[in-house]
Amino acid sequence: MANNLPNKQEILEIDLFKLVKELWKKAWIIVIATILCGAAFIAYTFFFITPLYQSSALLYVNNNSLDIGSTKLSITSGDINASNSLIDTYIVILKSRTTLEKVISEGALPYSYEQLKNEVSGSSEGNTPVFKITVTDANPEMAATICNRIVEVMVDDSTGISGIVEGSSVNVIDYAVVSREPSSPSYMKNTAIGMLIGFVLSCGIIILRSLVDSTIREESFLLEKYKDIPLLSTIPDLSGDSTGGYYDYVSAYASSSAKARHKNGAASVNSDSIKDKNDKGREA
Repeated sequence: MANNLPNKQEILEIDLFKLVKELWKKAWIIVIATILCGAAFIAYTFFFITPLYQSSALLYVNNNSLDIGSTKLSITSGDINASNSLIDTYIVILKSRTTLEKVISEGALPYSYEQLKNEVSGSSEGNTPVFKITVTDANPEMAATICNRIVEVMVDDSTGISGIVEGSSVNVIDYAVVSREPSSPSYMKNTAIGMLIGFVLSCGIIILRSLVDSTIREESFLLEKYKDIPLLSTIPDLSGDSTGGYYDYVSAYASSSAKARHKNGAASVNSDSIKDKNDKGREA
């Protein structure tokens, strides 16, 4: 029985030109949605997101020799890649509990180890053995203070890099300074993101409404979609304001009604006059 059932496959046809026309027709909605979403994002950024400030310090870590047992190996400037590979080791030392708890203790900072760890980051400055320490905080003065306190701990001969990585020495290139401009959030970036979201959402909703709209508005749609089925009749468009439209139809209908009422009125007058004559004849 399954073989006797017709194999019906519905194919969804998307008219791109129709979608573009629909988007152009609703362009004012897209513009308003884009502006409103951009304004909403910049207002949220301004009132609800706390600005953050960054302060950075630069350290030069020189690994000119490494001790392996009783053997000392010298590393020349040609081994710059080997020196850069130690940056990951410096980051581990930087974010270790021993280093940060000493920073908290010596600086009397109102932070726990986990809180301070989330504010501290380390990286290499390009393809050089320069180690960059960055601290991000809502208070610009506090960010600079923490960063410089970390620098003091990292260059310490007993607890710093040179005390852990044998044969290395650490020199300070730049201390941290107080930043006057916030590093985040970016008002321009967040506004652009909001406008993009508003544009995409408005276009998506308009396209979705157009695709799910099954209203038949044109005779050509039926002739193209159902070519094998004859068109029996059409309903005239009575919504126009030109010749043959709604107003001409109403005026023609009103004219016909007026003529009919006029004829009925004349017939009624004639009937009344005949009745009056008959009544006079009886009285005579």
